[in-house]
Amino acid sequence: MTQAPPARSRPARGPSMADVAEHAGVSTQTVSRVANGLTNVEAATRDRVLHAMQVLGYRPNKAARALRSGHFRSIGVIMFTLSSFGNMRTLDAIAISAARAGYSLTLIPVERPTQADVSVAFARLLEQAVDGVVIVIEAHIVDQADVELPPGLPVVVIDSSERADYPVVDTDQAQGASLATQHLLDLGHPTVWHVAGPDSSYSAARREESWRQTLEAAGVSVPPAFRGDWSTASGYRVGLEIADQPEITAVFAANDQMALGILRALHERGRRVPEDVSVVGFDDMAESDSFWPPLTTVHQDFDVVGHRSIDLLLAEIEEGPATPDTSLVPTRLVVRSSTAAPA
Repeated sequence: MTQAPPARSRPARGPSMADVAEHAGVSTQTVSRVANGLTNVEAATRDRVLHAMQVLGYRPNKAARALRSGHFRSIGVIMFTLSSFGNMRTLDAIAISAARAGYSLTLIPVERPTQADVSVAFARLLEQAVDGVVIVIEAHIVDQADVELPPGLPVVVIDSSERADYPVVDTDQAQGASLATQHLLDLGHPTVWHVAGPDSSYSAARREESWRQTLEAAGVSVPPAFRGDWSTASGYRVGLEIADQPEITAVFAANDQMALGILRALHERGRRVPEDVSVVGFDDMAESDSFWPPLTTVHQDFDVVGHRSIDLLLAEIEEGPATPDTSLVPTRLVVRSSTAAPA
């Protein structure tokens, strides 16, 4: 007689919302409010529910929650280059703000700053079912007409020129460059030379334009700008050229990393800072006060930029489209030992 195969045991059912409610001594509605991150629950009750979830191993069904609410509690970030100091500081602030609001983050790096790559990044984020997108990328790309932003998807752009169809958050680049240039003029330097960032960069273009306008407003000569690529190596290369020109007594570099390269080149060529050449940077990196000499620089508040971008995006997600405008975060000059009156 053939023996029947043993019946398969059904997998154990995971804990339900009702199980959590019974363990915590609350209603299922209260468990639902806690699971959905709502704030209308007393702190002690919330702690009791969270403890019950942990003890029972309960995991909220995020897919079902998204279908009910229309939100996925997820934010996408499109970013070109993760290597720059400013981008990493901004991304850190974005991630912290999103987490505090109960949102996860999906990062899509863009390898090349082309219209096609930005469009592909948007398509990938839509597949991830995000509620909104923060773009940290060059304005010369984002502002092109053939980069189509998905209709109905909340978008906030960091570091861009003004456009009428989405909110923009940016450091006040022009103010910072003017502060740096005017500081050197006020010390008595006959003019200020500039080491600009790459041509493709919106930030570099705004800083260079403001440097030029500040010199013109002061009625002094405007020398040709040197060109770097944000890196310390490019600052060093330009610094060797500067060191060979004794008429140069004041230099404003478009970021601290290039300023560091300039300091090294000047030191190697025997030109003293600040006695022979004063140097100002831009960013106020955490290490800039440890350069030798400690670097005078423009402080950017990357934390405020990141937090404000998430605040604007969440307002769009939760309340609908708002009137887009540009939110500028002010800068300030941090004076250290790399600048002085000309000898």
